[in-house]
Amino acid sequence: MPEYHPGLQSFFLPLREGHVTLREGMERLLSIGNSQAEVPWIVRVMENPAFDVPPLSLFRGRVTLKQHDCIHLLLGRGTTLMDEAFVVGFTMGSSKRMRSSATEVFGRVAGRFYPKPYRFPPAAGRVFRDAVHLASVSDCQPLDSVDFTSLMDFPLREVRRRVGVEEGLLQAYYEIEAARNPRIPACRRLVAGVTAA
Repeated sequence: MPEYHPGLQSFFLPLREGHVTLREGMERLLSIGNSQAEVPWIVRVMENPAFDVPPLSLFRGRVTLKQHDCIHLLLGRGTTLMDEAFVVGFTMGSSKRMRSSATEVFGRVAGRFYPKPYRFPPAAGRVFRDAVHLASVSDCQPLDSVDFTSLMDFPLREVRRRVGVEEGLLQAYYEIEAARNPRIPACRRLVAGVTAA
């Protein structure tokens, strides 16, 4: 199995850098990201829309790798396992059609059967479940249906506005996530340099 590019552990474009365009963010991310061919088959089966067939269709909000990468930037998340758990969960939850039973099954598969570099540790499993719930109460559009191609040259803050992703809601959750996981750098950096409004 291909190794993660070392930059995937440190890549991060926080919410506060909303002036960066989606295209610029994608260029930064793609300079270190893995290709679709490097994604293990079980991850593709669970998350890619090409496999949206029964019984796998119970997992809502499936997206292509390009959409997934755009959503990382939209949500101000990096590419660690904690970030992956949040991005996948928020994407699924934004569909407003992810049942709690499907959330539990997906979390178990990602926490037990994904290959080790992709496997959600227990803390990431909780972040995944939280993200599904957070997106389900958000007013954002279903992220699996957003045409990111037409938004590439807008600043991320404007993309969030157009899609309905509430920065305040995300930041409030990130503060909770960081407080729950004070020893996990990927969580602490979500609030580093952020001052309360």
